[in-house]
Amino acid sequence: MLEKVNFTEVSGDNLRSFPEFVFLKSLLCSLNLHLFILTMTLRNQLDDTDLQILDIVTKNARIPFKDVAAECGISRAAVHQRVTRMTDMGVIIGSGYNVDPRKIDYRTCSYIGIFLEKGSLYSEAAEQLRSIPEIVECHYITGQYAIFAKIYARDNEHLKTVLSEKIQKITGISSTETFISLEETFKREVPIY
Repeated sequence: MLEKVNFTEVSGDNLRSFPEFVFLKSLLCSLNLHLFILTMTLRNQLDDTDLQILDIVTKNARIPFKDVAAECGISRAAVHQRVTRMTDMGVIIGSGYNVDPRKIDYRTCSYIGIFLEKGSLYSEAAEQLRSIPEIVECHYITGQYAIFAKIYARDNEHLKTVLSEKIQKITGISSTETFISLEETFKREVPIY
């Protein structure tokens, strides 16, 4: 049990000599280490084979498990169990098909920087932005804007309609700034290794 410290006797010069300070400093360092360990726990639950599987399936989600198994040197059942476990852990967050928006007549890709009247209006604005189907990504960010959104529109006229009739009418949004993408140079998943 720690003794009660009379902090009127403690100054900046002699603070470090108090055993209580040393103990608290040690405790804080320990808590920081535990926090670091907790953040690394999920990563540490994945072994090299898990990472190899992730690397393969992120490059080709349609690859048969038998091909993944052959490349990893394990059975199809082991691949299936590992993929199921990583899905349950939240490491794999979906699988499906990616659609090329241009092939279904969405030719204009743009990014919208959204200014809010107050930062506290983010949650309400984000919920209303979620209801706009042309918005495919929405991020709460630091910097000049409060929100950054990615939008696909059929053309510039459609984009103008989405901006003026949907986004700029949302309560709390004070203004927007639009950046039209001229070309998607590349798109990829985060590196596995």
